[in-house]
Amino acid sequence: MEPLKPFSASLVPLPIENIDTDQIIPARYLKVTDKNSLAEGCFTDWRQDPEFVLNNPRYQNGHILVAGHNFGCGSSREHAPWALKAYGFQAVISTYFADIFRNNSLKNGLLPIIVDAETHQALLDLAEEAPEAEVHIDLASQTVTLPNGQKASFPIDPFSKTCLLEGIDELGYLMKQTPEIEAFEASHPPRVQTVLAGR
Repeated sequence: MEPLKPFSASLVPLPIENIDTDQIIPARYLKVTDKNSLAEGCFTDWRQDPEFVLNNPRYQNGHILVAGHNFGCGSSREHAPWALKAYGFQAVISTYFADIFRNNSLKNGLLPIIVDAETHQALLDLAEEAPEAEVHIDLASQTVTLPNGQKASFPIDPFSKTCLLEGIDELGYLMKQTPEIEAFEASHPPRVQTVLAGR
């Protein structure tokens, strides 16, 4: 996982509420083990409709999805954030995410950003009126900045923030603590005898 640096990108509006993980990536793709190949499955059933937003040339270069309330509900498939990332999305903005989807996203380098309803509407309006306009996302300061300078802050837990900024997962975080762990173990003798006497 690469460190998540500040970036600017245009928006893809999808203001549909309660989009579940089966709509993001249908169950028939769950046998796939190559994350990058999931791009073709991302919203694949909805993409059969020529009018679907991902088929609109105005939004072909968008890398930030502005989704409706309760995005990522349904089954707890990790393939959902994999598919969104493989398709090219770096972040998803909504007023609320299903907890499991949000946690899976944070663990896989897809930034789920929660904003208030007013900011959410401003982003949808921007995407409609100026599809080429870019917003700036800075995880370190936890801000989204619109082209007019309007800023909105978003919450994230400190541990997930650290992992995303450093480009590591939970195991990588633990591995970084190896020197401290080894020093602790060296200075603390075993509290329980685990070897039988005479062996």
